Amino acid sequence: MNFGLTIPAQAGSFLLLYYVDDRKLNPAWAATTLTLFALYNAANNPLIGHLSDRTRSRWGRRVPYIRFAWLPGLVAFALLFMTPFNGVDSPVALLLYLVVVWGLWETFGTAVGTGYLALLPEMFRTYAERTAVAWRMNLVQTLGLLFGLALPPLLAGWVGWAGMGVLFAVLSGAALLFGLGALFERPDPAARPLGFLEALRATFSHRAFLTVVAAQTLRFFATGTLATGMGFFVRYSLGAEAGAVTTVLLAAAFVTAGAALWPWRALVAPRLGPRGTLMLAFGLSAVSLLPLALVQTVAGALVSTILFGAALAGMILMGDVILADVIDEDELRSGQRREGMYFGMSGFVTTLSGALTSQVFGAVTRASGYDPRLAAQPEGVADGFRFFMTVPPIAGALLAVLILAFYPLHGQRLRAVRQALADKRAQTGVDW
Repeated sequence: MNFGLTIPAQAGSFLLLYYVDDRKLNPAWAATTLTLFALYNAANNPLIGHLSDRTRSRWGRRVPYIRFAWLPGLVAFALLFMTPFNGVDSPVALLLYLVVVWGLWETFGTAVGTGYLALLPEMFRTYAERTAVAWRMNLVQTLGLLFGLALPPLLAGWVGWAGMGVLFAVLSGAALLFGLGALFERPDPAARPLGFLEALRATFSHRAFLTVVAAQTLRFFATGTLATGMGFFVRYSLGAEAGAVTTVLLAAAFVTAGAALWPWRALVAPRLGPRGTLMLAFGLSAVSLLPLALVQTVAGALVSTILFGAALAGMILMGDVILADVIDEDELRSGQRREGMYFGMSGFVTTLSGALTSQVFGAVTRASGYDPRLAAQPEGVADGFRFFMTVPPIAGALLAVLILAFYPLHGQRLRAVRQALADKRAQTGVDW
């Protein structure tokens, strides 16, 4: 299922390229719209997560959100790349189309994604189980990243943006349907579910969660910046044809990430644990992006993206695993399994990375003088997109390392939580 979730989520990174560079939407309008929708998506994540914690149905708590939301979500995704309007003749109509269809996609997509992610810590209990399934799950995810981030420019050149959207919607739907039957849920806890405000207070008072989600936000900011800016960087900073070259560069990053997942899982994660593994991955990602500030050739950029892919594997592997540890500690604190609220609140905060990416993009395009309506761009545009691809994501990665230094759930404390949880389940005889 991870393949089906990843493709549309990552292909959405090309909406700025499609609406601004292809459909000629005002860059400031586009950046503002995407920022507002990042805020909307941030708000509906915890709400849907909390609702899933409280849902009782014959399908369970999480599965209904996946079962009934995947189809309308993918229809909306395909429609995003099928607008009949352009920013020259109908700028307001183009903007309204983006707003309406994006809103539908965000709502249904959040329901599917939150329901699915909340099942990981519920289905798999130990660190060994979670890292093993995370390796396999994220190997599939990197294939989805390859499709969703590397192929859209190439496919758009072959079958158009609309054809790309339909093709990806069909592939995603097939993957979601294939995986739906393998999902399962454990018996519901007997404790009274927390109210929404009470659940918010309990979640935001959890220091381990706050540090993890802050670091994860910076991860998505770094990857979102690279995905959003790569086509512009190739076209205006390297002077190459954006479609095929962008595909090659992004594909190199995600193929490398997929290949590097097993070494991270087998060699690094058992020795460093979740926190240490993430800190190392963030540090290496910052180093890997430095060459983009200087390279003038596609070959030079390729080296940088391969190095980034190797570091990205560590971040991908540990993202959900470390949050599962946070949820385990919360069970000891609250007496309940609240995966939905935690993954929803994680989505609430990390989605803000999209707003940050959009605002940085808007600031860089304004400062550099980029205007999609011009036949030739000002000289500052090349340096502007080079800055966009290096300084913001490097700063974000280094800040994530600093934040993770304050993550409390590691070493002896983490071992104590795992033992206390095992003892509790052995005493009660309830595995939930």
